[in-house]
Amino acid sequence: MFDIPLNFPQDTLQAPLRLVDEKPSISVVGLGYVGAVSTACLSSLGHRVVGVDIDPGKVACIAAGRSPIHEQDLERLLGEGVEDGLVSATDDLEQAVIDTDITFVSVGTPTAADGGCDHSYIDAAARAIGAGLKRKQSFHVVVMRCSIPPGVTMDFMAPIIEEVSGLTAGEDFGVCFNPEFLREGVAVEDFYAPPKTVIGANDARSAAVLSRIYEAVDENPIVTTVETAEMVKYIDNVWHATKVCFANEVGRLCKPLGVDSHDVMDVFVQDTKLNLSPYYLKPGFAYGGSCLPKEVRAVAHIAEQQGVDLPLIQSLGASNETHIDAALQMVRDTGAKKVGVLGLAFKPGTDDLRESPILEVVAALNAEGVEVVIHDPAITPETPLAGQLAYVRHGSPGLQALAKDLPGMMRADLDEVTEGVEAMIVTHANPTYRAAVETAGDTPVIDVARIASAAPTGANYQGIGW
Repeated sequence: MFDIPLNFPQDTLQAPLRLVDEKPSISVVGLGYVGAVSTACLSSLGHRVVGVDIDPGKVACIAAGRSPIHEQDLERLLGEGVEDGLVSATDDLEQAVIDTDITFVSVGTPTAADGGCDHSYIDAAARAIGAGLKRKQSFHVVVMRCSIPPGVTMDFMAPIIEEVSGLTAGEDFGVCFNPEFLREGVAVEDFYAPPKTVIGANDARSAAVLSRIYEAVDENPIVTTVETAEMVKYIDNVWHATKVCFANEVGRLCKPLGVDSHDVMDVFVQDTKLNLSPYYLKPGFAYGGSCLPKEVRAVAHIAEQQGVDLPLIQSLGASNETHIDAALQMVRDTGAKKVGVLGLAFKPGTDDLRESPILEVVAALNAEGVEVVIHDPAITPETPLAGQLAYVRHGSPGLQALAKDLPGMMRADLDEVTEGVEAMIVTHANPTYRAAVETAGDTPVIDVARIASAAPTGANYQGIGW
């Protein structure tokens, strides 16, 4: 797909790794979703991995072999890594750099106040990495994995490391950009079977080091420039966001015409040559999570800075908000004064509330005096929100508005959510919630997840786009 940049010789990429005699040791900075999964999975490939984070809770979890997040198979892999002596954790990034051969940077890049990308965590990590490199002699590779605008790796992070360390990027230490394509809920599975592996590198030695690390899961990585790899990550996620909005608009158009939008899209996605992947291409609820919303904003911000008009991308946020408003209006139309919500995280199989679209609906209902009770199998009243609130301080008004009230709305028992309510809204498609809908009787049900391939036909049931 991409040519090897800078005329990298192919034999260089296949050359034996001479960094150390055994598999290189790796430090992972930032123990959120990407960092925690990377720590566990890289250790399972035989690498010694040091997890680094400023959050003492995350450090303690990783050090004890416990997962700091809800993610399938992650705790098992972390436990095995600790037991085998391959996984450890610390808050001392400088020392972790000294003690390892490669550093993966997976710190947060939340939306800044102006809608762009907040670089503050990158700045802090780069300074500690530079201090560590200053105290060691061996060649070290720094691998950026955060979602960032093109140029940030080489024009922002690398110069800070050079300034602090007194070394030169590409000569004394390597710099790569290696975007991740992990879907929350199946992140471990995606690590071992990646859709693609992209390595952005401006020197052959660093490209070779990273290629050898990934050869166990992908023998044919795509090697390109750092800047191209940075942009690929954004464009991938903007495309995913585009697909969600496109499918939802199809649903809203089909519904008043009496056409089943899923029948329409089932035909549409059979064209895998021109219409690409069917993933995301089904009407459902609004997009959310830690990636799509902030990266749509970031790309729109880049376009604005460059004076480029991108009508579709710049309208995605408005389209997404319209879909959230449509769900809210469907609830209002029931006249319900007590509403049950089945599923709170932005997608099933995770406890991630960052920019979960249902939060905006719940926040609006709560402000209007509607009593809301919520069930989610991965979230309890004790689920900590501080870190997620800090991350979305410029991006998720719903989570901010509900911070104090949300724990009191959560119910561990699904029956407490389905019994005694005047309407239900279902945001996750799973067998438990499907059964709850089937026994809802006359209670209005608003389905934004398409709980079944054949939509229910009862008078109490409404789909958001079918």
